[in-house]
Amino acid sequence: MDWLSLEWSDIFVFSISPLETLVRGTAIYWLLFLLFRFVVRRDVGSMGIADILLIVIVADAAQNGMAGEGKSVADAALLICTLVAWNMFLDRLAYHFPLVRSFVDPKKVLLVRNGRKLRANMRRQSITDEELEAKVRQQGIESIAQVKALYLEADGNVSVIKRQ
Repeated sequence: MDWLSLEWSDIFVFSISPLETLVRGTAIYWLLFLLFRFVVRRDVGSMGIADILLIVIVADAAQNGMAGEGKSVADAALLICTLVAWNMFLDRLAYHFPLVRSFVDPKKVLLVRNGRKLRANMRRQSITDEELEAKVRQQGIESIAQVKALYLEADGNVSVIKRQ
């Protein structure tokens, strides 16, 4: 379609059913949320998983509307609002209900206890010896033997408690 032949009124009306947009946005949000929550965890950084997920899919949804892949701005706006609403809803539920919080926010994982690496936990999180030792050095600690506890936190960061 030539941009000169575009009707300006078509930009601000829904080109597909608003209900379809809501269902598609909801389905994609939950699919990606579950994948990020249960499959992808390490090296996420200091942002929460839901925050990163929201940024990625909102950017894609907005891009579709701006680039014309979605047929209208209204389609993209509704999709973005759907995604933001799900994120806010989950945040509110997690704040008020510990059961929801345990589902939404992954628990911290103990990787070192009393100077000993917990290999099973490291394997589950795909953390190598080199990565673990680098994290210890970044905390200003020379060796794993000096660590009382080292946790992989829910946000992907590592916290270290030094032995006295």
